[in-house]
Amino acid sequence: MTQTLEGQFLIAMPNMDDGRFDHSVIYMCSHTEQGAMGLVLNQVARHLNLEDLLFQLSILDNDSAVRLPPKVREMNVHKGGPVEVERGFVLHTDDYVLDKSTLEINDGICLTATLEILKAMADGRGPESALLALGYSGWAPGQLESEIQANGWLTSPASKELVFDPVSENKWQKALQSIGIDPAMLFGEAGHA
Repeated sequence: MTQTLEGQFLIAMPNMDDGRFDHSVIYMCSHTEQGAMGLVLNQVARHLNLEDLLFQLSILDNDSAVRLPPKVREMNVHKGGPVEVERGFVLHTDDYVLDKSTLEINDGICLTATLEILKAMADGRGPESALLALGYSGWAPGQLESEIQANGWLTSPASKELVFDPVSENKWQKALQSIGIDPAMLFGEAGHA
């Protein structure tokens, strides 16, 4: 493997065979010879919000709920991918780091998968910006590279602004536009020059 995609975006092509990734933008958290792992940034779990999740995890009770910071109360829970959907992952800015529990990825973006970060967010001590996802997207060795070669994905540099943009619906279009592609010009099959 010559180039890592860690810290970059994967942008699903319109001809994506797997419907779970239709029009997805994935932030790549890890990409090594052992495989790859990332989080879908633009699929919101419509049946669950962060406040409900904090109650389910016994982080909040009725007394503490009234003190929940507004930005946490309004935060969506995302579907990070089809693997381990019961497990939570928080992408966040590097102003909040738990020593051994936080993976610093790239350009001020970190990943933490412990309850401690959710407790800190509920108390107003968490990171400035965060995205919570249940589950992740994973690839076996060589699988992602094959999918890219088959025109299933485009890659692009990631931006903090797009990762933490609270509006998920237009992230696919914005990711494509960031690399100079008009989404209206993509017609299912990628062409070759």
